[in-house]
Amino acid sequence: MPDPVRLAKRVADLARCSRVEAEQYIKGGWVSVDGCVVEDPARPVSAEVVALDPAAQLEAVEPATVLLHKPVGFDAITGRKAAAGLVQPGTHWPDDPSGVRLLERHFHRLTPLVPLDADASGLMVLTQDGRVWRRLTEDRDEIEQEFVVEVSGEIAPYGLRKLNHGLHYGGRELPPCKVSWQNEIRLRFAIKGVRSGQLRDMCAQVGLDVVAIRRIRIGRVPLARMPVGMWRYLPAGERF
Repeated sequence: MPDPVRLAKRVADLARCSRVEAEQYIKGGWVSVDGCVVEDPARPVSAEVVALDPAAQLEAVEPATVLLHKPVGFDAITGRKAAAGLVQPGTHWPDDPSGVRLLERHFHRLTPLVPLDADASGLMVLTQDGRVWRRLTEDRDEIEQEFVVEVSGEIAPYGLRKLNHGLHYGGRELPPCKVSWQNEIRLRFAIKGVRSGQLRDMCAQVGLDVVAIRRIRIGRVPLARMPVGMWRYLPAGERF
């Protein structure tokens, strides 16, 4: 049996390329060892069958941003039941239109952003990308979020007008937002700077009980038709 060598060296010999290019192929998920994709250039190999995907491209591996359809009962940012644990290869939406190739490294150090109450469902963002982190942290209160809120009860006189502007929460007057009826039992909120518990409190102030809350958009990025508990990549070029 030959002495073990680093996978990057074997790939460099196999593809007749530099060691740097070999590492790039490996990190990009283009190299398999005995039929299994390996993304670690330092992996020792000896007699194993090493193969380079014929479609391999020399391209840098970009940090991933993931969009998850969070179910009710999971904690978005902190808590015992972290929604981040749902982001696994088996829950990747089969109809993901992003075109991003699934890599094992995409599941490391994903930071959840833009809080969402545990009793709400809908769009959630997790990222490895510092640019996305800065945008959704530093500018969060300037980014409009859209929610569909299912309610019960009888709305108070002028209640819809008050939801749009005229309510208080946490001791402060709320800025104007856009609230309209989607149907007889669902309200649609387009709102900035929303805080934990705010939508429930706003509805209670006009005589409505909240049955369910679902976030369907953050900035320009929609939840779309993605099923509950599944995730997709944020495509290159799509911005919040």
